[in-house]
Amino acid sequence: MFKRVAAALLLATAMPVVAQSPAPAVAPAPAASSMTATPPKLIVAISVDQFSADLFSEYRQYYTGGLKRLTSEGAVFPRGYQSHAATETCPGHSTILTGSRPSRTGIIANNWFDLDAKREDKNLYCAEDESQPGSSSDKYEASPLHLKVPTLGGRMKAANPATRVVSVAGKDRAAIMMGGATADQVWWLGGQQGYVSYKGVAPTPLVTQVNQAFAQRLAQSNPGFELPAQCVSKDFPVQAGNRTVGTGRFARDAGDYKGFRISPEQDAMTLAFAAAAIESMELGKQAQTDIISIGLSATDYVGHTFGTEGTESCIQVDRLDTELGAFFDRLDKDGIDYVVVLTADHGGHDLPERHRLNAMPMEQRVDMALTPKALNATIAEKAGLPGKKVIWSDGPSGDIYYDKGLTAAQRAKVEAEALKYLRAHPQVQTVFTKAEIAATPSPSGPPESWSLIQEARASFYPSRSGDLLLLLKPRVMSIPEQAVMGSVATHGSPWDTDRRVPILFWRKGMQHFEQPLGVETVDILPSLAALIKLPVPKDQIDGRCLDLVAGNGDSCAGQ
Repeated sequence: MFKRVAAALLLATAMPVVAQSPAPAVAPAPAASSMTATPPKLIVAISVDQFSADLFSEYRQYYTGGLKRLTSEGAVFPRGYQSHAATETCPGHSTILTGSRPSRTGIIANNWFDLDAKREDKNLYCAEDESQPGSSSDKYEASPLHLKVPTLGGRMKAANPATRVVSVAGKDRAAIMMGGATADQVWWLGGQQGYVSYKGVAPTPLVTQVNQAFAQRLAQSNPGFELPAQCVSKDFPVQAGNRTVGTGRFARDAGDYKGFRISPEQDAMTLAFAAAAIESMELGKQAQTDIISIGLSATDYVGHTFGTEGTESCIQVDRLDTELGAFFDRLDKDGIDYVVVLTADHGGHDLPERHRLNAMPMEQRVDMALTPKALNATIAEKAGLPGKKVIWSDGPSGDIYYDKGLTAAQRAKVEAEALKYLRAHPQVQTVFTKAEIAATPSPSGPPESWSLIQEARASFYPSRSGDLLLLLKPRVMSIPEQAVMGSVATHGSPWDTDRRVPILFWRKGMQHFEQPLGVETVDILPSLAALIKLPVPKDQIDGRCLDLVAGNGDSCAGQ
């Protein structure tokens, strides 16, 4: 078995430059009840990191592979929402398979501050076990410790311990937040050593084979990918600091791990791993329903490194479509009755320099005065505490915490000066206090109509959220102008570019329909739970069941 799996992995990751998967045959129109006649044997939950609704729709007419199958045969919600304000990777992944917003999952951001932490580094990482000696936000043992609610896999396993729950991703936080605390296997790409899991979890024979295939692929160079026809118009250089982006093809030298990670090759490897796990573990081939979650991280790395509108992003989406097609075809050959949901943890925004070239002259980068060190110095001076540490933050937007060493009078002065200064800044949309957010009821109704404070409330967890929440205006990139640029673009804002994501469901034989009105990623868990007849108390989640049967019939009946 493992020799066969390894051979399949090597074949799947050979990555021919012009390889194309044939478009899958369109299934015949089924009866309305086919979606709910019997529970699927396998749930395949895919998150494409930073796959915004804008990016999804921009290339939709060009899909020929897996994305075409989902959009032409499945239930399509092109206006899904990561409805909260903190549109980052960890909060987004925490919503997809929990049915809960960050205000319930406790995952308010990728990082937050715990000023009571008994260590010098007060910045906690969302997937960190800070109880481990020597732990810091950038050197840690990964853990689901901070996730406060069960995932769908956890609920399935509680109802039937025979359920197998597997999670594979390019990032630890994606694998952990979708797999949950009770997953049987959780694996993520951990560097040049390949896919790793929690400390003390030895690689299985399959993972050893996967990592051997990964090493062999990495040891080969990649001459780059040919430019698809739809990408030709994207092919022009854009300068951002010392970086020139917009014309890349993902060429890399042998052994270049960074080049591998920030490319379609990473997603191809992760999908090959997931397919091999399904085959070797025989997921979906026993009496119970199993679940595998797959976090595809390359789109996010590409978006940060090159932006979302150059040849790099265009090639990435084209390759994603192709690799998903090959993945689904492989599952079809195994004869598994599976259901797919595909979505994203957040959207993204292109770099201002390219926006300014393309009809958006008002696009700008954030003022250096709003970066943590500069902002602390300004507020301390205005509060009559020059040179003192008065606030903690890790970026020019998001949560701000008051230093624990302030007296009550100093704290009041710092808050007053911070609100006055920030609310007057031309790039700041608003600043909310912790009390204002806490007093706001948890939002309900169409997510596209929520106010900013309602979005903020959906991200608010009292013991972790800051004393202030700073939100920048739209079209202000939260990466400042720098001579030497690392990332050129990012996400994390409360605006629709970052909140809107596609939500796509597919099962063989279902009837296609499209619903353009807004839904939330927290609706995914109850929708899938209904298909497998798994009861989920409504007071334990924030989402609602989406009826996946076109026309008459209701997949949510009985929930």
